[in-house]
Amino acid sequence: MNAYKSMVAGAALALACATTYAATTWQMATPYPDVNFHTQNIQQFAKDVETATNGELKINVHPAGSLIKHQEIKNAVRSRQIEMGEFIISNLANENPMFALDSIPFVAVSFDDAAKMYVVSKPELERLLGRQNLKVLFSVAWPPQGLYTDRPIEKIEDLKGIKMRAYSPQTERLAQLAGAVPTQVEVPDLAQAFTTGRVNAMITSTSTGVNTTAWDYLTHFYDVAAFLPKNIVVVNQRVFDGLDEATQKAVLDAAAAAEKRGWEMAEADHIAQRNVLEQHGIKVSAGSDELNAALHKVGEQMAAEWAKEAGDEGEVVLEAYRAN
Repeated sequence: MNAYKSMVAGAALALACATTYAATTWQMATPYPDVNFHTQNIQQFAKDVETATNGELKINVHPAGSLIKHQEIKNAVRSRQIEMGEFIISNLANENPMFALDSIPFVAVSFDDAAKMYVVSKPELERLLGRQNLKVLFSVAWPPQGLYTDRPIEKIEDLKGIKMRAYSPQTERLAQLAGAVPTQVEVPDLAQAFTTGRVNAMITSTSTGVNTTAWDYLTHFYDVAAFLPKNIVVVNQRVFDGLDEATQKAVLDAAAAAEKRGWEMAEADHIAQRNVLEQHGIKVSAGSDELNAALHKVGEQMAAEWAKEAGDEGEVVLEAYRAN
């Protein structure tokens, strides 16, 4: 009988320990490698949370899509497969036009503009994600998106028929309107996709170009500053609600610090990584006037398409943005 009681007590203790571990250790997925500033910012956020909670809450960051693939991160957090995740907002554009706002080319083309757009759109983003049991912790912009190619591009007609990497509905539409053939490729697969000829061009940041050693498979970068898409970090709402008030505050304080720090890192990163591209032989320029003028026309068409699709709610956000 004593042996039975000991076995039951041992099982109860093991269950209690397992429950405690599950309640105090979160798994977080991000698509980007350790060297990327977004990932570095998130790793600092995790350290800040652990420090502020005296180790009561730990966040294990899994970079480079090693835990969950990019396209699946949002639903993995929603279903509590993992507690936290990071993804690019425009990945959700097919769910609601509001998620595509920051990827409309040539609407918000500077960090100041992107920050203003985030402020006016944040309440709607929180509402839409909140309906999916997701709590927004913070959001950080990418540097301005430029055009990488494996050949010189002097005018938009030079893009006709070449395969362009797409990572969102908006970049897919941009490729189509530019006359290119959109091809979906995630960051970890970029080098292979270019070296095998699966793609010939992409719109992305200087950071991604350096992280993937673009000079190994590309020759040109045109800093056309098309748009500044944002990543967003979310936690399952029920998981967050399960924390005590002091731990919730620690998470929110660390998130606020990460958001501020992340935007500063993005600005610094753009300048530094553009220099790295040049140092490794990439031909960096602003692009010809003819190319930029044509790309801006594409942006105007996409903005008109977005406004029509987004309806009254979208118009309110756009008006608020333009009024600032």
